[in-house]
Amino acid sequence: EFVERGLPGARVDEIARRAGVNKRLLYHYIGNKEAIYSRVMLEAYREIRAGEERLHLATLDPKVAMARLVGFTFDHFQANPWFIRLLATENMQRARHIRKIRDLRQLHSPIIGQIKDIVARGQKAGQFRKTIDPLELYLTIAGLSYFYFSNIHTLSTVFSSDLQTADRMAKRRKHAIAVVASYVDANRSL
Repeated sequence: EFVERGLPGARVDEIARRAGVNKRLLYHYIGNKEAIYSRVMLEAYREIRAGEERLHLATLDPKVAMARLVGFTFDHFQANPWFIRLLATENMQRARHIRKIRDLRQLHSPIIGQIKDIVARGQKAGQFRKTIDPLELYLTIAGLSYFYFSNIHTLSTVFSSDLQTADRMAKRRKHAIAVVASYVDANRSL
């Protein structure tokens, strides 16, 4: 409901109907429409973070771990187009609602910690260059996939190329992995 209509247009009646729950109980246990929306945002972030945890990146070679993280991020956005739209809605709200979610910062610190670990291991092995900021790297990883999927319809139209085909998506996924691998590579200078 929030993905289709945004926060202002979403109807709690419809949310309750689609969830198969009583509207009054929804209000009782979660709160008003903004509280429901915040819960949806929190669960969306929990879902992607849980997926990242299941990658077990600490057990992999740094180069493999980095490629797996980039591939997972791309795959998550591809499989969950609603997530992109939900993020767009919250960005239009200038993060007004997620700013109030207490658990949000704690939820995101593990991925930055995982990236720090991968980078440190890659640097120690002589695979990764020494000047990598984990937050900047994460923003790049997310941005490579987010931009593609958030603009897939307009880009397909502007460039007269269907970016939603399996071949185009596979090519873009491979490109995103290669861009990050090239960036972190110890043998490359910027």
